[in-house]
Amino acid sequence: MEILWAVLILLGLGLLLGLGLAIAAKILHVKEDERIEEVAKKLPNYNCGSCGYAGCKAMAEAIVTGKEENLKKCKPGKEDANFQPIIDYLDKHPNEDGSKVKVHL
Repeated sequence: MEILWAVLILLGLGLLLGLGLAIAAKILHVKEDERIEEVAKKLPNYNCGSCGYAGCKAMAEAIVTGKEENLKKCKPGKEDANFQPIIDYLDKHPNEDGSKVKVHL
């Protein structure tokens, strides 16, 4: 009988903690700008760090948030293959307030 109580207590505790984690996941969810992922796909994805950022995803985040305007900081990137598609994409997908992301070569 003691083993049954131990199992029931652990089961109840697991359900309670699982429910708490599920609620916390819903409440603390952070929405990421989907443009960051799209711009990161258009970069060469060498993750070399020659641009001064930790990798292509960090560079893409800086571009989308407006912290980085110069696309030429990406040394392995090519103007026609990487940079022009990024400029075209950002022109078609402005910020939530309607302003355009300023980038240049």
